[in-house]
Amino acid sequence: MSKDISHIGGNASDKIKNFLVDRRKLFAASGLAPKLETTFGDSVVAALKLSEISIHENELEPLSLEAIAVCKTRITQNMVNGHGTLHGGCSALLIDFCSSLATIALQMHTTGFPGLGFSETIHVVFHAPALLGEELRVVNKCTSAGEVVQSARTEIWSDTHHRLVVSGVHVTVKPQKPKERKPKKTIITSKL
Repeated sequence: MSKDISHIGGNASDKIKNFLVDRRKLFAASGLAPKLETTFGDSVVAALKLSEISIHENELEPLSLEAIAVCKTRITQNMVNGHGTLHGGCSALLIDFCSSLATIALQMHTTGFPGLGFSETIHVVFHAPALLGEELRVVNKCTSAGEVVQSARTEIWSDTHHRLVVSGVHVTVKPQKPKERKPKKTIITSKL
């Protein structure tokens, strides 16, 4: 059963939009995640509205492609710290999840398969506070979705105050089958 994707703009294929709109499918597709009822940040991720997925030529390198994924949300009580502003951990969650949408879109467009990876690093820069109730726009751009390493940039904007709140870079790596190693011969000498 397909979910409604009519609200998602951009030039990505319906196949990509259908895959990305079903958040539970994203991690189940890897076959690596256990079957869990709930996970960290479920309510935050569930509230995200995917509004655009596009694939374009990279303006700096026209022979390369990039994917853009835009999500929107409103800051709710479960997203703020003791000061009533967007929590840093929630910012990292938004960067992690939303940038992965752009990465998966580019992988699906170029290979036909959503090769999921694991976070290697997430670099977060805080620019301005965002208060409870503000509308956020999370803009993600993936310019590198290689066979092993993928990277994406994210900007979290307050649509309420028209300012940049947080930016980040998310680097993921795909799991690799370990190379078979020959055991080292150990010489044990004993002085008895």
